[in-house]
Amino acid sequence: MLLGRLSAADRAVLEPHCIRFDLLRNQRLASPGEPLPMILFPEGGILSTMSVDGMRTEVGLIGREGMVGTATLLGSPEEMFETFVQVDGASAIAIPADVMMSRMAESHDLRQIMSHYMLYSMLQLSYSIVSRSNQMMEARLARWLLMCHDRMPGDEIPLTHEFLATMISAQRSGVTVTLHLLEGEGLIRANRGRITIRDRCGLEALSGCTYGKAEGSYRELIGHFGKTKGLVGH
Repeated sequence: MLLGRLSAADRAVLEPHCIRFDLLRNQRLASPGEPLPMILFPEGGILSTMSVDGMRTEVGLIGREGMVGTATLLGSPEEMFETFVQVDGASAIAIPADVMMSRMAESHDLRQIMSHYMLYSMLQLSYSIVSRSNQMMEARLARWLLMCHDRMPGDEIPLTHEFLATMISAQRSGVTVTLHLLEGEGLIRANRGRITIRDRCGLEALSGCTYGKAEGSYRELIGHFGKTKGLVGH
């Protein structure tokens, strides 16, 4: 969890202000054009960040490695994107935004960690744009499955075809066909509402350059994140 990377001094200041709450599926955590009074740190699950101007398009995923509220910490009076819970079953910690900003003004270590996370978020968004603009559906889907896999404790991901279609900006029917292709190649196993990752190495090869760079930057700048390559489930 991102908060676990903080120094003892920063934790001592922030912990008295922490509020833990359960994440519920489809729960909206941030809305564009609205202020965000609390910075949120998920302890698990998967959060989706969406652009809602015109067609709804996913611009990022957040799990226990991240947080909600980067725009607020950068000084914006309102959030830029909608963020909601896609995979629940976990909790999150909320810290008042003014407390976080006050401590960031005092702590170089906290500023550095938050800055590094913001850089990672920018890289993730950049590769999302590259993938959506230049890759075929198989590669786009492989990338998002890997990103979801990184944020789950095991190899099974509770994802609907509708959600996957939104993630990769595609029609549901096209996602269904592509999932069958990936399953035929032995990369995944697709059941109703659930996908099991079988060959992570194969998915990484299929995703090309759009997966791995952002995740590698997180590991280099902040700490361990995601899963290793290879054959995982059967």
